[in-house]
Amino acid sequence: MASRSSRRDAKAEALRAHGALHPRPQAVQAPLFASHDFFDPRDLVQVKYEMLRQVDVEGQPVARTADAFGCSRPTFYQTQAAFKQRGIAGLVPRKRGPHGAHKLDDAVMAFVATLRAEDPALSVRALLLRLHARFGLDVHPRSLERALRRAEKKRR
Repeated sequence: MASRSSRRDAKAEALRAHGALHPRPQAVQAPLFASHDFFDPRDLVQVKYEMLRQVDVEGQPVARTADAFGCSRPTFYQTQAAFKQRGIAGLVPRKRGPHGAHKLDDAVMAFVATLRAEDPALSVRALLLRLHARFGLDVHPRSLERALRRAEKKRR
């Protein structure tokens, strides 16, 4: 039988892998999380859910509840809106920033592939100049290099 600490470490690793490991579990001061092992302050989704439940079901004030769960009132309201919009999935942290190559989409990369087929010696800088002339895009050279590497991997 696995020890309690090894189970907790495995859970922490699983939470980390899914982006749901609370970055500041020590900030959660809600009595509920000290009452039973089921309530884990490291589980960010559970913390957010219980925070919302305490306000919506138990009628606790938002300011006091947010403080007890280690977050601000604006964070509470953002969490509440995400939950109303997407349900429990709205409580799972999302990666910040762009998700995918939003400038270097399929049409742009098809154009780059055509250019490279016509002249394989074209440098990244030359490709960028042609992208700007054709699409009006300003792309960092490193971004195009990464996109070319991804396209090369897809062809293999």
